[in-house]
Amino acid sequence: MAITHERFEQGLTVEQYIAQMTQNRDTFERNQAQAALRPEDVAFFERLPQSINTLIITEDWCGDALANVPVLAALAERTGKLNLRLFLRDQNLDLADQYLKEGKYRSVPVFVFFDQQMRELGHFIERPADATAEMRAATERLAAEHPELPDLTASFDTLSDEARRLRAQSLRELRASRSAAWTAMLLDDIERLLSAQPIA
Repeated sequence: MAITHERFEQGLTVEQYIAQMTQNRDTFERNQAQAALRPEDVAFFERLPQSINTLIITEDWCGDALANVPVLAALAERTGKLNLRLFLRDQNLDLADQYLKEGKYRSVPVFVFFDQQMRELGHFIERPADATAEMRAATERLAAEHPELPDLTASFDTLSDEARRLRAQSLRELRASRSAAWTAMLLDDIERLLSAQPIA
C-alpha cells in the first residue's frame, strides 16, 4: 500500500515525539546533541537537490532507535534536507507491517525515504549489518565467559533474568564504545541507498 503525503503528515515531528516520550527522553536528547556527524555526511545531504521525506517507525524503549533516530534528527537540523515524521510502531501496525525485517519481524527503527512526490527511494531497518555482527560476536564471547548461563545466546525475550541483565549490560557497553563507528556505518548505508536512486 502506497504511503501518501496525507499519511506521512500524520506522523510526529521530532519535537512532538520527544515531548510524548515516556522512557529514555534524556538519552535521546543527549544522543541528538552529541551525534557524531562527519563533515562528509553533512556535505552529502546538503548537496541533495531536494528535501527527503523520511518516515521513521520507532519506539522509545528500543536501544537501536535511541542510537540511530537522534542521528537522523541531528542531520535534519544541521542540513535542512530531511523532513522527518515519526510513527510509534505499536500504534501504526499498518506501516510496520509494510517494512518487516526478513519479512516477519516488526523491528525498529525503520527509516523510509521518499522524494517530494512520495516516491519511495529506499528503506533501512534496525542497524547496520556490521554492527549486528559485532553484537553477535560480543554475545558469543559473553556466553563463553559464563557457561553457567547456557541461554545467553537465545532470543532476548526468552532469557532468564540474570542472562538478560548481563547481556543488556554487555550490549550497552559495546554500543557506547562503538557509537561513533556505528553512526558512520549507519550514514554510509543510508547514503549508498539514496545514491542508488535518482532524486530529481
